[in-house]
Amino acid sequence: MAADGARAARKNAPPREDVLAAAMATIAARGLDGLTMAGLGREVGMSSGHLLYYFGSKDELLLQTLEWSEAALGTERRALLARRGPVRERLNAYVDLYVPDEARDPHWTLWLEVWNRSQNAGPGERDRQAAIEGAWHRDLVALLAEGISRGEFRPVDPDRFAARLRALLDGFSIQVAVGLPGIGREDILAHVSEFLDQSLVS
Repeated sequence: MAADGARAARKNAPPREDVLAAAMATIAARGLDGLTMAGLGREVGMSSGHLLYYFGSKDELLLQTLEWSEAALGTERRALLARRGPVRERLNAYVDLYVPDEARDPHWTLWLEVWNRSQNAGPGERDRQAAIEGAWHRDLVALLAEGISRGEFRPVDPDRFAARLRALLDGFSIQVAVGLPGIGREDILAHVSEFLDQSLVS
């Protein structure tokens, strides 16, 4: 693309957030295979060529959409963890934010699509994915360490416990996100609450 054409494309492009929000909604409804650059372009008023110019591929668009979604969740997560009050209440809020609302939850659908493509991803893409997961892990470790230091929780290894808790949350959450029958959001929250009581409090 010539320099003048590139400048014109940037000037006429919709806000990046509009493109990512539209991509997220489409992926949640139809999966990444149901997303076409032409269809997304029609929705946001861009040509498929311009979208490919900005994102390069659907996989890159998917990863940038996940990073955008996670940035918003990260802001919300840090705000709730900064609240005053019992650590267990903030841990409950962390779990509540983590667990999907329902089948085809948009945020979780992005994760499922990213995980599905991880085997073929390059080191750079995997590093970006690990950075997102690492932020959730670090915040959870800090929260557990605070609870232990304040005497609210038993003296467990915060890093190891966080890894186990996130694995539990992931396993339960995937069942809800893909719409498996027999378990819902409230069931997950009850299971996790019982696990935390048994492991950290009693």
